[in-house]
Amino acid sequence: MDPNTRGPEEYGHDADGQSSRPRPPRDPLTPDFGQHSPALARTVQLVSGDYLLTVNPVDGSEIEICPPAERPGRPEKLTPAERAEADRAAKPPVPPGPTRPAEPLLARQDEREQLVRMLARGRSVRLVGARGTGRTSLLDLVAEDCADLAPDGVVRLTGFHRAPTDLLYDLFYSVYGAPLYRPELDELLSCVREIGAVVVLDDIEFGGAALEELLDATPECAFLLSATPEVPAPSADSGIEEVALDGLDRAASVELLERGIGRVLTEDEANWAGDLWFESEGLPLRFVQAGALLRQRDRLRAGADAVDEYGVFEDAPPSDAPFDTPVDPEGGEETQLPSLGEAAGPAQLLASRLSTSARTTLRFAVALGGEVPHQAHLPALVGDTHADAALGELADCGLVSPVGSRYRLAAGVQVQLEAAGYADDAQDDARTAVQHYAWWAGHPSVTPERVSAEADAVLAALGVLVPATTPPAEGEESPTVQLARTAAPAFAAGLHWNAWERALRAGAEAARLAGDVSEQAYFHHELGVLALCGDQLDRARTELETSIGLRGALADKRGTVAGRRALALVSDRSGTAPGLAAFGATAGEEVPDARYEESQSPPGGVPTPFPSVGDTGTLVTHRASAPSAPMSSHKGRGGIRNFARRNLVAAGAGALLVAVLGTVVTLGATSDNDPNSPANQVGVNPSASQGPGDDSLGADKVESDDKGDTGTATSRPTDPGPDGTLGTADDPTPTDDPTGPPDDPTGTQGSGGGSTHSPTKPPSSPTKPPSSPTRPPSHTPTDDPTTEDPTEEPTETPTSPTETPTSSTSASGPASSSPAETTTSAGAPASTRVDTPSTGADTLI
Repeated sequence: MDPNTRGPEEYGHDADGQSSRPRPPRDPLTPDFGQHSPALARTVQLVSGDYLLTVNPVDGSEIEICPPAERPGRPEKLTPAERAEADRAAKPPVPPGPTRPAEPLLARQDEREQLVRMLARGRSVRLVGARGTGRTSLLDLVAEDCADLAPDGVVRLTGFHRAPTDLLYDLFYSVYGAPLYRPELDELLSCVREIGAVVVLDDIEFGGAALEELLDATPECAFLLSATPEVPAPSADSGIEEVALDGLDRAASVELLERGIGRVLTEDEANWAGDLWFESEGLPLRFVQAGALLRQRDRLRAGADAVDEYGVFEDAPPSDAPFDTPVDPEGGEETQLPSLGEAAGPAQLLASRLSTSARTTLRFAVALGGEVPHQAHLPALVGDTHADAALGELADCGLVSPVGSRYRLAAGVQVQLEAAGYADDAQDDARTAVQHYAWWAGHPSVTPERVSAEADAVLAALGVLVPATTPPAEGEESPTVQLARTAAPAFAAGLHWNAWERALRAGAEAARLAGDVSEQAYFHHELGVLALCGDQLDRARTELETSIGLRGALADKRGTVAGRRALALVSDRSGTAPGLAAFGATAGEEVPDARYEESQSPPGGVPTPFPSVGDTGTLVTHRASAPSAPMSSHKGRGGIRNFARRNLVAAGAGALLVAVLGTVVTLGATSDNDPNSPANQVGVNPSASQGPGDDSLGADKVESDDKGDTGTATSRPTDPGPDGTLGTADDPTPTDDPTGPPDDPTGTQGSGGGSTHSPTKPPSSPTKPPSSPTRPPSHTPTDDPTTEDPTEEPTETPTSPTETPTSSTSASGPASSSPAETTTSAGAPASTRVDTPSTGADTLI
């Protein structure tokens, strides 16, 4: 196809012009194998004592009581092949490059045999020597000699930054196979008591009572300890033999130097070596470094510039140098013997003659406080694919020494390189290391065991950058917080809990300085879970409460639920009752995926254990039927969970209102002593009806004359008829009583079209409240007439009322009314009797 005129299908379109799929990027970073989904969070479930711990790097670890089915059995010891693999992993890795033959240990045969004899008798020995005296090399030889002395063989441990409890766990995992299981202290002590091994412990950092605790916990083990003179000595009754390791004599020092350079020393070199022996007091490390200086000098004297033009050495002079450049046959100033000062502190001179990758590695080591990154990380840190060979250069020069399964800068090298300016960019180098380790530790392909093996370098990087942490820019993350966030769960899953705690504390401080509240809450939650696993309940409660408070401010529901569950477990273990908040979280929130937020009220209102009491308005009306008990609009789901202050206030107000209304109704009921009260004679249907010729509803009758005669009022219907209901069509017509007056007061037609009424009898007593609390009067008159039977005929009719209140029953004029003034609509005439029940709708309280 023409490359200049492309078809539509080449642009991701079909022939009809419709897009079939999005066009991939021009230079994809990864092969286009389809849509990529984000990597899932790495969660690990392990058992710690009585707890089942789920390490969750997203919302925080979850802890619960371990079910019996999940609890592992008693751990079993490793097989000899598995012990050999564990012993190999405890040694430092072999640097890449040409393998140099192992150097024999000179002038240490007596100490070697003495240590083997003591260990064979089951005695523990403490080897004391300064840094650089060759303690680690001597321990390696003694360990080889004692391989068959104990049933569980030889166990190599490092005491660098380790506490007694950490060493007990390290010893346990070196002998027993217990994946994803961390026994509690009692079970741990029970297991290590059965271990019978020669324990080679290098670089121990404690003594005294702590050392006694370690020895008492392992009665069947013989310890070969290595310490510097600054470490506290064991107690007098510990029974530990002590062997001092001094420097070499002059002859042994010269022999070591000759083995290092592979030839016999010249007279000048022998004199120079004698001065160095006197200055260093026979320290073997100084003569290893001196041998590296002489090898570099020999390489320069051998005419290294002859092969530099082919790129063998990076520090070679340019190949196009003029031929007339004077060259000293002896190498000039560069090939002279180093001065005594340079030999006593040779780090700067040695580093200047190394490759660029080796010097960059030294800068990273200085920035990390002496920790040398693993050789697998050097290509990424240095930016050179062959930078892993730098570790071999540093080891040959004596600038690094093994510590456990890792390498650190040798004694005195850190200070010498800092004086040479290798620490000028320490902050930048440490930040680069932090960013690299944060990416690496969070990668799904990296196992927790590999992260735990690199714990010392990771923690060293955190220790350098945490004090200098500042709030990041908008849209960025703090590298120290990110590293602690990714490394801490890996340390927990890898059962390296000492590093886990240190990473959490560094992360909490970094998050505080960076102003990241969510990450700070995560670290406090993890510290609380870690303290709970160690039965430090008070500390666990403090950390968890801090985390819950921070997450509550952020409305982090999932994290808050996890924290409250852990806090409830702390309360259960300590025997104290949890607070209302913790109880509510554990009792009412079983599903962590629910979207209910603790800080907001439900849409239907806050459920309460008390029924609603309605409106607080107090309009009292007569109800046609007895009301049912008020019901709550929704079921109370609260219990103690929703027993909030606002519910208490509402419940108190409702109770007070009910009490007031009950008191009023009770007083009204007890004050009605007249059995003939109209309120007691109301039927089941209190609505009024008007029969033929009946004007009892208060309507004005049209008269043909103006004499003001009101006529004779008919009596109220008393027979309900066949259906038993008053006011219906089947009621019989009531008979008129010509002798008696009507029930309502008579009135005269006013000039305005209304009627003016006068009460039949003057009021003699106030109307008594009805006996039923559900039927209050529709209005409260100020002066009520004397209560009589509705059929009783009045004996006298006043011709002139003293007071004529008016009321309107229509939209156009006043109507007959009781002494109290009322107003009704034009279509619903109001009753003029005070004892007539209301026919209106029920009025809510």
